[in-house]
Amino acid sequence: MPSLAESMDALRAIAASAPVATLAAAFAERGHELALVGGPVRDALLGRPVTDLDFTTSARPDETREILDGLTQNVWDVGRDFGTIAARVHGETVEITTYRAEIYRDDSRKPEVSYGDTIAGDLVRRDFTINAIALMLPEMRLVDVGSAPGAGAHGGVEDLIAGVIRTPGSPESSFTDDPLRMLRAARFAAQLGFAVDPDTREAMATFADRLDIVSAERIRDELVKLLSADDPVPGIRLLVDSGLAARFLPELTELVTTQDDHGRHKDVYEHSLTVLRQAIELERERHPDAGPDVVLRLAALLHDIGKPATRRFERGGVTFHHHDVVGAKLAKKRLRELRFDNDTVKRVARLVELHLRFFGYSDQQWTDSAVRRYVRDAGEELARLHIITRADVTTRNRRKAERLEHAYDDIERRIDELAEAEELAAVRPELDGERIMELLGVGPGPFIGRAYRFLLELRLDEGPIGEEAAAERLLAWYAKEQAE
Repeated sequence: MPSLAESMDALRAIAASAPVATLAAAFAERGHELALVGGPVRDALLGRPVTDLDFTTSARPDETREILDGLTQNVWDVGRDFGTIAARVHGETVEITTYRAEIYRDDSRKPEVSYGDTIAGDLVRRDFTINAIALMLPEMRLVDVGSAPGAGAHGGVEDLIAGVIRTPGSPESSFTDDPLRMLRAARFAAQLGFAVDPDTREAMATFADRLDIVSAERIRDELVKLLSADDPVPGIRLLVDSGLAARFLPELTELVTTQDDHGRHKDVYEHSLTVLRQAIELERERHPDAGPDVVLRLAALLHDIGKPATRRFERGGVTFHHHDVVGAKLAKKRLRELRFDNDTVKRVARLVELHLRFFGYSDQQWTDSAVRRYVRDAGEELARLHIITRADVTTRNRRKAERLEHAYDDIERRIDELAEAEELAAVRPELDGERIMELLGVGPGPFIGRAYRFLLELRLDEGPIGEEAAAERLLAWYAKEQAE
């Protein structure tokens, strides 16, 4: 953590920026308090990049809207019911929320909101002490929840220095008010590398079933943020250990007691976490300038969730036949329940289904036909499949690991060579549907689909043969079909 002087310099730089200075002056002129709060203050104090500008104010939402309308034409309600108004000010997106308190009723999936009157009262009701630090504007006064009435013995700055995640008041009260905070604790543990306070961890386990009242969309969003961390594994471990994962991703929890197919030192759960970490490393190596690939990370985490359902004990060993197919179906079902978009669901399920396809290549090299089919089946997911397959090698047998690595180097080389020679990414028959109907004298219908598939298989088996040869083979196939 930077020195206090360095942290305050960072906060002064933010306060002096055009959007913040403009807002501070506008709210002060109307007699309202305004404070930069939560994530931006926390990150500035930690020396991390500040990417969001979140404010809290004594102004009610209608008053906030009126002030913002006087500054910019780009103003919108993020959630007026929750007291939040957003705007674009000097090119920056800002969110301003009225001092508030949130609480979930026993049967509610959405928080009920009431407005507060003081910054101290607002901070006490925030999720964690490290997010309950405010910079009052324009006076540049730092307000820490530790000094607020009703807060616990620890302040936010103190916990930032110690690297601890804890709630401002009792965790029981905090997690009862908003159960999603339990997932946020896991996310911040992963993002910041902080430890969760023991009392907070215990409350997460005690109140895990309270998560059931939170909407699937909010849970999904937290899961995505967690998986987007540089190393999401500590957060995932916390979710599994606390029982929270069992409430929304039970397939992951079931991996804990599923022995791997070698019956030795690791369970499938530990293997999956290792694959996730290795996939993230490869993602950074291959796409250093891209953001976190959530589809890839979901697939890495879930690639073996079909194993518990397919585990069989045979000849003194354990098998998981067809766990790839079963896992794809389970992943599709679970991600749909978490309200992931259809494209993400489809891509993750496809990667889970294909993650075993490569294994065996190292024992017997594939024909060009098999390589073409591998590329065709992977489609747009080929680059991700390369990463998943490489990351899936977690064996402690160094010789085996090297053999698999060399084998995958070889298949990627062959794919590149075939792609250059044959436009492999766009493998399709050399005759289209109209040409097929013209040659066969047949109108549209299922038979044309069969003819198209014959030509596609021919293309995959033999590569480009030219339109004339393809036409001859099609006519020979058609004559045989007619005879039969």
